Amino acid sequence: MFRALVLEKEGDAAVAHLRELDEVVLPPGNVTVAVEYSTLNYKDGLALSANGGGIVRAWPHVAGIDFAGTVEASDDARYKPGDKVVLTGWRVGEVHWGGYAQKARVKADWLVPLPAGLTTRQAMAVGTAGFTAMLAVMALEEHGLTPEKGEVLVTGASGGVGSVAVAVLAKLGYQVAAVTGRAETEGYLRDLGAARIVPREELAEVVKRPLEAETWAGCVDAVGGAMLARVLGQMKHGGSVAAVGLAGGAALPASVIPFLLRGVNLLGVDSVTVPFERRVVAWKRVVSDLPMGKLEAMVREVGLGEVPALGAAILKGGVQGRVVVDVNR
Repeated sequence: MFRALVLEKEGDAAVAHLRELDEVVLPPGNVTVAVEYSTLNYKDGLALSANGGGIVRAWPHVAGIDFAGTVEASDDARYKPGDKVVLTGWRVGEVHWGGYAQKARVKADWLVPLPAGLTTRQAMAVGTAGFTAMLAVMALEEHGLTPEKGEVLVTGASGGVGSVAVAVLAKLGYQVAAVTGRAETEGYLRDLGAARIVPREELAEVVKRPLEAETWAGCVDAVGGAMLARVLGQMKHGGSVAAVGLAGGAALPASVIPFLLRGVNLLGVDSVTVPFERRVVAWKRVVSDLPMGKLEAMVREVGLGEVPALGAAILKGGVQGRVVVDVNR
């Protein structure tokens, strides 16, 4: 038997209940993991919302798009009992049962060995949000970004992706400008390494001119929508924006002019089905480039029973930094 936060359909609502389940109900897979920690991401908030936020396909369901723990049983030669592993992506927590439980059964292809130098708790403090931030930084570097080229903007900076991006970029020597709509987060962002705070309202206005003053050498954008369109017109020639989120909307009311006259690059960052080899590289970069002291400063640890309320809060932008879920409390 194991404990899980189970989403069940009650009328038109999806309601979360803490349940004791038998291992026989776990979905198909060739590796069974004793989960130690999960985390909270925007997608988790969607899964926990009414009707599963459009991403849950079958009921009952266990959400949680990330988890880290210890292999209990494996039919795959790559993993053996006792191995520490991490899972992010692959639509786990959406169409496949996820990490809000003490046990999970998944395909071996979806797992990554826990990187040396990280605990399972630290891996979930990073989670999909931090992993995505690292992929974004790698994409920017691969398109020529270096510290001497100028300021790097991070939108949605006090959220999970943004917080990690600020800390990583600052450690790598970049001058980071952090966008936030909450004045109370300024001290938090400066502690992570932000050199400048940009109030959200300065970038929230819909684009009026396709090109503005060349300001940013690079950008990690977790917002999308009108803000991303505005940022594109402020990029320096040849600069790149790594697009990682859509908290501000999925539409992009932008002009092609920044691409044609300034050679701006818009880089999509996929963290769901990214190949195994790139996952390993990204996790190694997390160990080397994310200051663990700053990571811990982002973390709030909770138990399974606290997750539903926080899921609602993250959809409203009310969660700062990273939430680590201890599934055994």
